[in-house]
Amino acid sequence: MNNPFVTKGYAGPDYFCDRVKETEDLVKLLTNENNMALISPRRIGKTDLIHHCFAQPSIQKHYYTFIIDIYATNSLADFVEVFGRVIFDTLKPLGRKVWEGFFNTIKSIQQQISFDINGNPVWGLGLGASANPSTTLDEIFNYLNSAGKPCMVAIDEFQRITDYPDGQNVEAALRTHIQRCTNTTFLFCGSKRHLMTEIFLSPSRPFYQSVITMGLNPISEEKYTAFAQQLFKKNGKSIDREAVQQVYDRFDGVTAYLQRVMNVLYLNTEKGGKCTTEMIEDAIDFIINLNSDHYETLYSQMSERQRLVFLAIAMEKRAKNISGSQFIHKYHFASSSSVVSAVRGLLEKDFITQENNEYYVYDYFFQIWLGKRGYIK
Repeated sequence: MNNPFVTKGYAGPDYFCDRVKETEDLVKLLTNENNMALISPRRIGKTDLIHHCFAQPSIQKHYYTFIIDIYATNSLADFVEVFGRVIFDTLKPLGRKVWEGFFNTIKSIQQQISFDINGNPVWGLGLGASANPSTTLDEIFNYLNSAGKPCMVAIDEFQRITDYPDGQNVEAALRTHIQRCTNTTFLFCGSKRHLMTEIFLSPSRPFYQSVITMGLNPISEEKYTAFAQQLFKKNGKSIDREAVQQVYDRFDGVTAYLQRVMNVLYLNTEKGGKCTTEMIEDAIDFIINLNSDHYETLYSQMSERQRLVFLAIAMEKRAKNISGSQFIHKYHFASSSSVVSAVRGLLEKDFITQENNEYYVYDYFFQIWLGKRGYIK
């Protein structure tokens, strides 16, 4: 690859850092028919870990694997469209006999599938276009239960279903389907810990005690440093250990940000040259400048109250007890209810995130941009 620090998607084991123990545990549990819930903040690498696990020989050779990302869905109809499309697109390269097994099962939307001039099927359904999503969902699960191989289905950003207009009914329906689907193992992945915890650990919810839960922490500094130095060395370059460690500390070990900065540091290092700590700030500035217009747009989309609360959280870096008197008085807010209302809107738009009762700016580069523009100190 032109640049070994991959910033989009899974590129194979050579470009995947560590996660040896997590991979072993997940593969062992999944292949022994345990449904799992993988919970971690976004951008820490859980989706790549899923791809990595599904690429292991013990899974790849014996299962049909499907990774369903429902982050952009807003209803059961959207969910069904994404679910069906991923299954169809995954099976299509495996030959006519394989994809026809699925095609013949989903009778409710067969008219939405056309064929190109070479006789290859083309999925024509769009988001929310299913006339009867419950029927189509029944058909999808009927296929999974009768597929020619056992299946594994990973549903990414699973907490999204709690935002559906009929979220509680969807949750109950999925739980019923999954209980009856003996040919498929499910991996539910989510980035909002409090919502995922409610779904799987609350006695009043349909999925209560139906899965084994697993967390995902940042890759250790030692492992990531060795990984980065190895990739530089393999390509005729080098990087100081201190440079990797500074980047790691700056971004709390969150994989997506590490990879983005290391990608720029790599492209700025000449063949045979060495990357040093002095190059880090220029690399970060390069990334921030590329995204400056985007951050300006996001900032302008906030209401005045949301903007003030957003800046207060950014200045705290990790804000606790946001409805408490200390936070309210420090930033001169009118009331705790106004702060809570603003925070709710910021969370919905992913401007901020919540972890262990702390609130912080979701995008680390956005946080840095705020500082460089003088909005926070």
